[in-house]
Amino acid sequence: MTIDDSKPPADDDDTVLTPAYAGRLDANPVPLTRLDTDERTAVETYRFIHDELMLEGQSRMNLATFVTTWMEPHADMLMSESFDKNAIDHDEYPSTSAIESRCIAMVADLFHAPGLSPSDPLSATGASTIGSSEAVMLAGLALKWRWRAQRRSADPAADVSRPKLVLGTNVQVVWEKFCRYFDVEPVYVPMEPGRYMVTPEQVAAAVDIDTIGAVVILGTTFTGEFEDVAGVCSALDKVVEAGGPDVPVHVDAASGGFVAPFLDPDLLWDFRLPRVASINVSGHKYGLTYPGIGFVVFRDRSCLDDDLIFHVNYLGGDMPTFTLNFSRPANQIIGQYYNFLRLGRAGYTRVMESLRDTATWLAGQLAHLDPLVVITDGSELPVIALTLTDDAPMTVFDISHELRTYGWQVPAYTMPADAQSVAVLRIVVREGFSRDLARKFRDDLAKVLQWLAKNAPRATSGERFHH
Repeated sequence: MTIDDSKPPADDDDTVLTPAYAGRLDANPVPLTRLDTDERTAVETYRFIHDELMLEGQSRMNLATFVTTWMEPHADMLMSESFDKNAIDHDEYPSTSAIESRCIAMVADLFHAPGLSPSDPLSATGASTIGSSEAVMLAGLALKWRWRAQRRSADPAADVSRPKLVLGTNVQVVWEKFCRYFDVEPVYVPMEPGRYMVTPEQVAAAVDIDTIGAVVILGTTFTGEFEDVAGVCSALDKVVEAGGPDVPVHVDAASGGFVAPFLDPDLLWDFRLPRVASINVSGHKYGLTYPGIGFVVFRDRSCLDDDLIFHVNYLGGDMPTFTLNFSRPANQIIGQYYNFLRLGRAGYTRVMESLRDTATWLAGQLAHLDPLVVITDGSELPVIALTLTDDAPMTVFDISHELRTYGWQVPAYTMPADAQSVAVLRIVVREGFSRDLARKFRDDLAKVLQWLAKNAPRATSGERFHH
């Protein structure tokens, strides 16, 4: 066999040894904060990065995140085939564009948006996004633009410099970002120990003529509870009847939007309530798709001001766009479409029933472990929130720390403003967290509690947790 010495050997050349460990990577340190002078082979680079990533936690044992950590192999293949496609380029990738429109229509139909045409997916008003964070920003902007247009229509001289948004202190941090970034005054509704959701009465009392909308959460970050969307809408209806402002509701269904329609189909929280103007949902949470994919959908076209839609033609053809991002990979859209086709309503229902069953079973098991106290048991969102008895010899921060020695990542955090005296652990049950893993977690947590009862240095504080 003749070897051509005029060109470097390929990485998969069996006639040479690529010195990934015994050679260059060990002998010559690689700079971490600047580009190296020379290049290296693909195999060397892969092994270097692969070994560093081995130090991370296992995603399947990460009970902190709502984000999907497992998909079927066929979905993995489809997504890997779409990494190179730019989803924003509708003219070059018309099939991806059509699939995106179908996904938006499916979400709008799932949430009972009125006036949808079965033959025209573009009759749905909404957008796919990188995740619920972008979707929240777009929904908030739509509320602000709609409020401003209505105020100026009623009174051209109206002062529109002080828009307000009513929301609970239990909202995800992205809502705080929206208010700060887009100059909206947040009007926070307080929590209290034992109540970690807004009440209809609180929301009704907080609105005024400058309120652009009220945010209600279907599956809170802190406890996984469903807020009373129908109750809030009813309370705001009474405000209008009494001569007060007509305030729309936005439902933050980032976590619960792909749970409630399948497990609680009769629960009124979506566009069946006339006051609900917009909804956001995360496909990469209980939509069962890898990050990041989300959706924002509107009741109808009247809820989205034309001024927020841009038209560009420099990618070929006229392309309307309503996004904060521009270029983005198509693979998350393809992954979400795979789930919609693969599972349908029956499949999603089966998956969500399994997750809720695992969550409620695990909550029942943990309720017997002293000194744990179950706050939420997974009977709404498959999420368990735990606190401790007052005489516990350890804190939730101690427990979170020690669980890491078994590989489990479980967040410990204090509740939101006015309930910060309560500190909790939160367990998110996702697809891939099987009953066997739940049993393993229960047993490891029991060992941690036993060890801490004898050895724990009592912690005094912890940082507020945001996911």
